[in-house]
Amino acid sequence: MDSPDDLDATIKRGDPERWLASRFIGDAAARADVIALYALNLELARIADAVREPLMGEIRLTWWREAIEEIFAGRTTRRHPVVEALGGAIQRRGLTAAPFEAMIEARFADLSAEPFADLDAIEAYLDATAGGVMALAAQVLDAGEAAAVTPAARAWGLAGLARIRRLPQSLEGQVLTARVEEHLSTAQAAARDLPVAAFPALAYACLAKPYAAGRTLSELEKRARLLAAVLRGRI
Repeated sequence: MDSPDDLDATIKRGDPERWLASRFIGDAAARADVIALYALNLELARIADAVREPLMGEIRLTWWREAIEEIFAGRTTRRHPVVEALGGAIQRRGLTAAPFEAMIEARFADLSAEPFADLDAIEAYLDATAGGVMALAAQVLDAGEAAAVTPAARAWGLAGLARIRRLPQSLEGQVLTARVEEHLSTAQAAARDLPVAAFPALAYACLAKPYAAGRTLSELEKRARLLAAVLRGRI
């Protein structure tokens, strides 16, 4: 991954739903900055599966924490394509450090074999991870403080945790579907005030409901659902 095109291809392979939604970002520079955020998210999400021992995962997360700190301190950034792309995005868009710090800190939970304590713990994790990357993408697309971000990210994140079997049995089946629908309803009401240009930052949440129901979507159906969501401005 040594160019913006390589980062884009990496997200297409590793995070296809967010990549598809990013195709609706008309401004190429903004789209590249959003892809940089998705690339960081993908790097962090993959760490737990890439290591055999939690300590090695902690070392990698610490590496990312230090890399982000260096960007915000104005020091020379590390020679890593994601770090370099992030450095440019942060400078251009005036992004703040706190969401990045929260994203990294939350990922330490991925290294633990302990299940989430309760729904509050799950949603706090999702607010920092799925919510963090969604909020930053919305900011890049000039949304300001988008009220729709938190519920949309929670719906998407719950469906994602269900797909990788990280939810307790008490949150499976109809309970999960109802919770996802509740968050989507809240997000939809708030999304009415979202600038049109920022909608792609949240658009992929339209896939949360079928994923929560255990469905496998074809590429064609994913594209059709996302296109409908963007055209109607409805998650």
